[in-house]
Amino acid sequence: MSEKEFEIFEGKTFQDLTKDIYENTTTKRQQIDELVSKINAFIQTLDDAILVAPIIKDFIDASVKNDEHLVKLASVLQRIITNSQGGSDEDSMGLSDSEKEELMETLQDTVDELQKESNKIKDEHISPSFLDN
Repeated sequence: MSEKEFEIFEGKTFQDLTKDIYENTTTKRQQIDELVSKINAFIQTLDDAILVAPIIKDFIDASVKNDEHLVKLASVLQRIITNSQGGSDEDSMGLSDSEKEELMETLQDTVDELQKESNKIKDEHISPSFLDN
């Protein structure tokens, strides 16, 4: 089985994951550009700019962090795929116990960071009415 065809979970291959990462990045870039354009039309004074700059920064930071987490996940999966193709023990996927532990810790850290970011975004979500236009 090639790396592209390696099924991560039912109906989702490694190739699908990499495609999702690319599409998410492209879509987020477009959404951020649209947001900045909409906000820019309402900025009349320096005070306005000072008010909205942190909001834009938060959106961009969240987008970058989400992309970083997806890339980390893809990296971990690619390592698992590579080791499983070279290893003889299907159950261990060719990984030593220390490698398995390291991968699990990395996955858990990534999941924890994603959850923290998700919670932060939900808690700090600001949706000024002028952004809905």
